[in-house]
Amino acid sequence: MENEQTLAVNEIQRYIREHLKEEITLADLAKHVHYSPWYTAKLFKQGTGKTIFEYLRALRLSAAAKALWDEEKKVVDVALDFTFDSHEGFTRAFAKQFDITPKAYQKRPIPLLFFTPYDIYQDAGKEINSMENKAVFVQIMERPKRKAIIRRAKKAKEYFEYCEEVPCSIWGVFTSIKEAIGEPVGMWLSDALRKKGTSLYVQGVEVPLDYKGEIPEGCELIELPATQMMIFQGEPYDDANFESEVSAVMDYVSRFNPRVYGYEYDDKGYRFQYEPQGYRGYIEGRTVKKI
Repeated sequence: MENEQTLAVNEIQRYIREHLKEEITLADLAKHVHYSPWYTAKLFKQGTGKTIFEYLRALRLSAAAKALWDEEKKVVDVALDFTFDSHEGFTRAFAKQFDITPKAYQKRPIPLLFFTPYDIYQDAGKEINSMENKAVFVQIMERPKRKAIIRRAKKAKEYFEYCEEVPCSIWGVFTSIKEAIGEPVGMWLSDALRKKGTSLYVQGVEVPLDYKGEIPEGCELIELPATQMMIFQGEPYDDANFESEVSAVMDYVSRFNPRVYGYEYDDKGYRFQYEPQGYRGYIEGRTVKKI
């Protein structure tokens, strides 16, 4: 896709995100990006792999599922919040998407495959930025003993290799776990946490030590010891340049000497990264111990 067309798809994604609880028509979106309705629909399908209707429906149902975690809300109110005309129509759509009714899900939230779209950007082919004149913030945080639900691969050493072995839709499943402590993460495990014949890199989400919920198919529950984490956070960046910006911070972290703070990396722990999002900067953490 040409850069102008890619920007139009990205703008449609942004518009949908900001007006998710409002009626959105193809005519609205076409007017917003100054293309004809037919061409707007064609561009969006080409850029995202989904029709505008499919994208809207999947995004609204995933957002509605999260809203159902609030047990004070009535199913019909959630349906109306996300522009469904009736309780019945919402229930049919929800059950078709997730194979469970919204009422049953509200009573017992189980891991589901939430739709987690990624914004479309033009690959500008820019060189990796140096960290000169940019800050990386470093802090130490205490992490209590807890557990994590993870999905292992066999050989993956990083994200792209992982996605060749494990469907990247697993991220949406981790997002759907109500009891999760924070957001899903990518993790590099130490030998102490790996199993023979499994990957260095995994994806998962932390849960409380007393977690009793369901374990998604293909996943397992592991225990993480109480530890200290050294957290690195880069400056906010333009999402269109995420590859170069993230690579620059990762390179900085790989060269960082924790002894500056009186720590060393704990070779029995792990390393994690949050999903790169420009508004907050790239965030990575590593287990450390006092020297």
